[in-house]
Amino acid sequence: MKTVTIKDVAARAGVSPKTVSRVINGEDHVRPAIRAAVQRVVAELDYRPNAFARSLSSSRSYLLGLFIDDPVSGYAADVQHGALIRCRERSYHLVVEPVEPNRAGWQGHVQDSIAALRLDGAIIAPPICDTPELIDLFRQSGVPYVLMAPSVEPEGSGAVRMDDHGAAREMTDYLIGLGHRHIGFIQGPLTHSASIRREEGFRAAMAAAGVAVEERLLLRGDFRFRSGLELGEVLLRGPDRPSAIFASNDDMALGALITAMKLDIAVPDALSIAGFDDTASSRAAWPQITTIRQPKAEMAAAAVDMLVDPSFRKKDVDHDTHLMLPHALIVRGSTGRWPRGSAP
Repeated sequence: MKTVTIKDVAARAGVSPKTVSRVINGEDHVRPAIRAAVQRVVAELDYRPNAFARSLSSSRSYLLGLFIDDPVSGYAADVQHGALIRCRERSYHLVVEPVEPNRAGWQGHVQDSIAALRLDGAIIAPPICDTPELIDLFRQSGVPYVLMAPSVEPEGSGAVRMDDHGAAREMTDYLIGLGHRHIGFIQGPLTHSASIRREEGFRAAMAAAGVAVEERLLLRGDFRFRSGLELGEVLLRGPDRPSAIFASNDDMALGALITAMKLDIAVPDALSIAGFDDTASSRAAWPQITTIRQPKAEMAAAAVDMLVDPSFRKKDVDHDTHLMLPHALIVRGSTGRWPRGSAP
């Protein structure tokens, strides 16, 4: 099968190859009707630009970097998927770079990656989006970057986030509405700004409902499955265990669910469990876990859109572009009314 070239697209659309290139690269100065015609022909011919050839003919690499601390987590999988799909749609490629700020020499590794890859832009995922030393490296390099879920509104960059405070408050309101008053809360790490906002949302909902927060039922986790296992055991082996556990992410909620099974505590009849993020683990569990759907893939896709936008990339344009994407409460089988059988 003959490979479709940019000249084939130009001939079919009745424009020059340079115009096709401008459309593909999202550049300005192309009339809407011509842009639509070129995009239609690109789809009809299933034209796929050669990234290597494009990089040779310009000063750009058409390569974006995703910098993340834990590339194998459920959260990271959804972020990578969203970024990869959008990169493919925009004729870019994605490279994933792990960053471990607790390891000696990590700054040098990041500098080497930026220099070697000639990145056109970078997505910096939480919690390392709140690492000042990492942000400084990108500022010094001149590589455009977008932060995912930063703790504060950044200057000189793009940011995409969701309302962690409002989402945690909504989940807590839901549990209170089911009749729960003794609610355990498995916190996330203090190094992650979303952990703090989720705990604040939990506390705000409890206060608004006139329900006292039992500090003994608040335990600090690290967003990993094992901490959910261990802290679930602390909460559930006591004589006065909670009727519900709200974990700050799905991996810890799954750990708490496994602990409940080990202790022969029926979910949701004797214990409700809720999570946060709507990762694959929340859907693979039995019962499936009630959770907050965080638009992780959509956030990553929005970050890609920012980075490939010519106006965002211009040095003389204000880069402060901040987006807030909506969340959703997903009710599944891990939560139920308390006490069991009470009327709604």
